Amino acid sequence: MHITWIDWVIVAASILICFVPALFLAKRSSGSTAEFFASGRSVPWWLAGLSMVATTFSSDTPNWVTEQVRKYGVAGNWQWWAFVLTGVATVFFFARLWRRSGVMTDLEFYEHRYSGTAASVVRGFRAIYLGLFFNCFIMGMVTLAACKIANILFGMPAWQTIVVCGILNVVFAAHSGLWGVLVIDMVQFFIKMTAVFAAAWFSLVEVGRRLAGDASGWTGLKLLVEKLSTQQVVTTQGVPVMSVSDGTGQPILDMLPNFTMSELALMIFILPIAISWWANWYPGAEPGGGSYIAQRMLASKSEKDSLGGTLFFNIAHYVLRPWPWIITALCSIIVYPDLAAIKSAFPNADPALIGHDSAFPAMLMFLPVGFVGLMIGGLIAANSSTILTHLNWGSSYLVHDFYRRFIKKDASETHYVNVGRLSTVLLYVVAAVLSLYMKSAQQAFQVLLSIGAGTGLLYVARWFWWRVSAWCEVVAMVMSLVTSVAVPFFLPHADFATTTIIQVGLTTLSWLITAYVGPQTDRATLISFCQKVKPAGPGWTDIRAEAGISDAEIAQENRVGSAFVGWIAGCALIWGSLFAIGNFLYASGDPQRLTMAWILTAVTVVSGYVLLKVTQQMWADSTAAEGREEAKSSR
Repeated sequence: MHITWIDWVIVAASILICFVPALFLAKRSSGSTAEFFASGRSVPWWLAGLSMVATTFSSDTPNWVTEQVRKYGVAGNWQWWAFVLTGVATVFFFARLWRRSGVMTDLEFYEHRYSGTAASVVRGFRAIYLGLFFNCFIMGMVTLAACKIANILFGMPAWQTIVVCGILNVVFAAHSGLWGVLVIDMVQFFIKMTAVFAAAWFSLVEVGRRLAGDASGWTGLKLLVEKLSTQQVVTTQGVPVMSVSDGTGQPILDMLPNFTMSELALMIFILPIAISWWANWYPGAEPGGGSYIAQRMLASKSEKDSLGGTLFFNIAHYVLRPWPWIITALCSIIVYPDLAAIKSAFPNADPALIGHDSAFPAMLMFLPVGFVGLMIGGLIAANSSTILTHLNWGSSYLVHDFYRRFIKKDASETHYVNVGRLSTVLLYVVAAVLSLYMKSAQQAFQVLLSIGAGTGLLYVARWFWWRVSAWCEVVAMVMSLVTSVAVPFFLPHADFATTTIIQVGLTTLSWLITAYVGPQTDRATLISFCQKVKPAGPGWTDIRAEAGISDAEIAQENRVGSAFVGWIAGCALIWGSLFAIGNFLYASGDPQRLTMAWILTAVTVVSGYVLLKVTQQMWADSTAAEGREEAKSSR
């Protein structure tokens, strides 16, 4: 790729615009761990939401989407579209509960919800398990994507990319704390979105040039749809083969799977929509909220801001971002129909780093002067926003939930902040080493889902059922890890969907049994938790009675019926608008597609109106509840 001085100026400007403001927040973040890890619990909803969106848009995300589209068609995206159910449920059922808990990290929650040694053990174990292992695995996945992009575009070896990204990200994460991360995320979101829209447009221009000699993006879109509307993909042992549609494969443009192909439909649609969304733990989409999503909710200045930020995140995450990535991926099928074509176009690239996820950076070769710099700046932003968040989030676990809780309890706040800064360096080093052993974003994604399979329902039930104990969490974590190794060992030829279903079943059964036969949380802890968080549902009936909390108060604080309506309306709005956009893009010369687009638009408008009313009601309830709490505390 030829990079002009104009592009380098744009890259430099993008970096300065993102990172310089963060430098001025270092003094504020250095004051205490509450400021360094939770921004003093004063983050407005729009900043919390933008930060969530920016974090989940990493350098690996467009690569992963491209791989799904090339292997399974557009319908392959149901592997993450299904998590709409989880994300919107977090908005209406869990965001306010997290904010009421008053904890700094989601792991601190364990010693508020559970009692005894087991609660401490779970908190400490998960601090290491999630903060170090899980967290570094995700950062390794993101770093792998950056290595692939840099290798394709610039011929850079992996170690050079790791060093450059490390210097940039570690310095700022250690310096500015969560306030700096939030500000960087906000700026980076707009840079990244501009860059991916540019990538999609100029990919269409290249398709138009190749298929008709017409350098027009609109022409390219029309020809792309015409060309691929008759094509299907059949993937065997990870190798996709394109052919003319005859019902034996997955139509590339279809947004739903071919249900006559039961194995494919199970993997890319049935498993995600029926099981994965509630059963699997995955950062940013876990049932009940958690990880960096919980961090932003806990850092919000009010229940209202916690709810609003999470709602904004889900709409932006699933509606604004997918189609530029998908369009670029579809264009890559025309330009690079197989891996051999990518390898031929980039003979100097490392063959070990070439995969179907490499097709996205390969399409960036067609960007004109100026947009090349914007895309490089956008990719740096995509990498940094995720890495910075994970460094701060993981460090909060290691420092607040392990070091401060179990190693050194009485040090100064400055000491803990400095330890947090040192831990960011450790986390990146571990992540960098892991990235050298990974092959693709899809592989890493499946490993993460496998390790957390079966734990999801537990993270929902603990809010609504007092019998869920710390020992349930221990058993679930151990069983999930054991089955992720044992099931593939005993069933080596089983596909990912089958192994996941078995894992979910075994893990869920194990912790449910533990809930009845294992040690229980003591009554005093349960009553204290109930008084503070005010959870709804029949699972807390006896505890609420002992705590002196009336059903009327619980109904007023939670409005479960309204929350359920908001959940349904939110899912309808997101999926309706997502697929309306797709049908409008496909509609050229197809009146049926256009009709479906308008029907889905109507669904979006109606569900949006319902969502607005429910949200306004819940915001008013949150404001009133905070007023009541302030009145109580002033007495």
